[in-house]
Amino acid sequence: MHTIDEPRLETDPQYRYEFLAGFIGFGPDDVKLIQAAAPHLGPRVPQLVDQTYQKLLSYDATARHFVPRQHGFDGPTPPDVKSLSLDHPQIQFRKDHLNRYFIQLIGRAYDAKMVQYLDMVGRIHTPKAGNREINVPLVQMNALMGVLSQVLFHSICEWPITPELRLRTILAFNKLLWIQNDFINRHYQPESVGE
Repeated sequence: MHTIDEPRLETDPQYRYEFLAGFIGFGPDDVKLIQAAAPHLGPRVPQLVDQTYQKLLSYDATARHFVPRQHGFDGPTPPDVKSLSLDHPQIQFRKDHLNRYFIQLIGRAYDAKMVQYLDMVGRIHTPKAGNREINVPLVQMNALMGVLSQVLFHSICEWPITPELRLRTILAFNKLLWIQNDFINRHYQPESVGE
């Protein structure tokens, strides 16, 4: 039986990542599968990003978060939700971030810096980082992760790879997205430390 320092899970992102990866079974073989997906996923990222933002902009509850000025964006902001479109400069700015997220997943080493990145992805959607006006409710972040997994897995099903490799690739990304989802959820917990 593994012994886990449960309080440390709340204070040490690296320890938390190692626990999750070990428990879920996310290891070096999964990382290799994710990185090997680059030739298939890379060219499809813009399409996946568009699909994701079409969904985000189709609900007022999720679209409203793109009206306030986004951290790091200095262009024109939309006056209201109805002014948003996939082509609005602020949406383009956000789409670039999601594009980079997908590229990070397939192009980075899964080391301590990657753990920090996964943690920052969770934090940036709360007032704890970036724009303090941006406070995306947890239910919407969970919905976003559900959409990301759906568009990603649907894309993988279209890749010209063997059924066995397809299944292994989907399982690898699934494990990673569950870890990412936990690193989002931790920033919504009142006992989250080190904020």
